[in-house]
Amino acid sequence: MAEAETAAEAAKAERATAEKRFDVTKAVARDTTYWQNVQFWIFLAMMVGFAVKVPLFPVHTWLPLAHTEAPTAGSVLLAGVLLKIGTYGFLRLCIPLTPDASVSFGAPFLGWLAVIGIIYGAFCALQQDDIKKMVAYSSVSHLGFCILGMFALNETGIAGSLLQMVNHGLSTGALFLLVGMIYDRYHTRRIVDYGGMGARLKLLAVAFVFITLSSVGLPGLNGFVGEVLVLLGAYGSKVTTINGPLLASLAALGVILGAWYMLTLVMKVFFGEVKEPHHEGHAISDLDGREIALLVPIALCCLAIGLFPQPFIKTAEPEIKYVAALAKDAREGYKEKQRTQSRPADDRHAGPIDSRRAGGVSRLMTLSGGSRPLMTLSGGSRPPLARKNGAALDTE
Repeated sequence: MAEAETAAEAAKAERATAEKRFDVTKAVARDTTYWQNVQFWIFLAMMVGFAVKVPLFPVHTWLPLAHTEAPTAGSVLLAGVLLKIGTYGFLRLCIPLTPDASVSFGAPFLGWLAVIGIIYGAFCALQQDDIKKMVAYSSVSHLGFCILGMFALNETGIAGSLLQMVNHGLSTGALFLLVGMIYDRYHTRRIVDYGGMGARLKLLAVAFVFITLSSVGLPGLNGFVGEVLVLLGAYGSKVTTINGPLLASLAALGVILGAWYMLTLVMKVFFGEVKEPHHEGHAISDLDGREIALLVPIALCCLAIGLFPQPFIKTAEPEIKYVAALAKDAREGYKEKQRTQSRPADDRHAGPIDSRRAGGVSRLMTLSGGSRPLMTLSGGSRPPLARKNGAALDTE
C-alpha cells in the first residue's frame, strides 16, 4: 500500500512539473511576442535620454557651454565620469534589453549620428579660439567613436568602445586639468593670447604635449588602441543594416582631423615666438608639486593602457562576449525575418516563434525567467556564455 501511494505521489509530482514547464514555455513565448512589439519604443525612449547625456549630434549643444562655464573641477568630473553614464546606458540597457531594435534601428541610425558627430565635432574644434571650448568639442568627436564601436555590435567594436570610454576620461580629463592650470596663471583661454609658452612653462608644455599625443591616438599610448579596435569593429560589422566599411572610412577622417586641431593648438600655444599674456600682481611659475602629483598618475595610466591593453580588455571580456552574443542572435533573427518577408505568403513559417526568429529577445527572455543574470559589468557571477579563458576577440 505504501509503495503504491509513493508511486502515485511521484507520478503526480511529475505531472505537476511537466505542467509547470509547459506554462513557463507558454509564458516565455507570450512575453517574447509582446516584447518584440514594444521594444522599438522602449529603445527609442532610452536612446533619446542617453543621446543627450553622451552627447550625440545633434543634441550636443549643451556640452561646450557647460564646459566653458564650469570650473576646472566640474569640467574634469563631467568629462571623466558623468558623460560615460550615457555610453554606459547604451551598453548596459539599450543593447541587452532591446537587441532587435538595436540591430534594425539603432545600428544604422546611431552609427551615422556617431560618424557625423566625429567629423562635425572635429571641424567645430578647428574653428574655436577658446582652448577650453576646443577641448569640449573634441569630446563630441571622441565620444562618437564610443557609440560607433558599440553599435558595430561585435566583440571587437564593443571592446574598443569600452576602452575608448576609459581613454576619453583620462585624456580629456587631463586636458581640462592642463587648461585650468594655464588659466590660473594668466586668466585667459584665448589661443591668440599665447605663443611660445614652452620656453616659459617647460614642464607644463611637456605634460600638454604628452596628453595631446594620447588624445590624438599616438601608437604606444591609450588612444591608439581604442580607436583601432573601434575602426576594425565598424569595418568588420556583420550588421546588414549598416555599411561598415563606409562608416569606418569616414570615422578614420575624424582621427586625421583630431590630430590637426590638437597639434595646431599645441603649435600656437607652446611653440614659435614667445607671446605671454598680460598679467599683473603675481609671479608666473611652472608646474608645482601638487599639479605634478595630479598629472603623473594619469600619464602613467595612458602609457599602461597603450602598452598593455589586454589586461584591461580581459577584465570585461565575458560581458563583452555576452552582449555580442545577444547582438548576434538579433542579427540572425533580423536576417531570418527579412528572408521570411521576401517569400510568398503561403511559404512563410506560421508556427511558434523559434530562437532564430525571436533573435536576441528569445535569449533575453529565457535568461530573465531563470536565476542566471542577464549580464554583469561590475563583478559577481558570470553570465552563462562567459568562458574563464575566452578566445581572442573577433569581429563576428
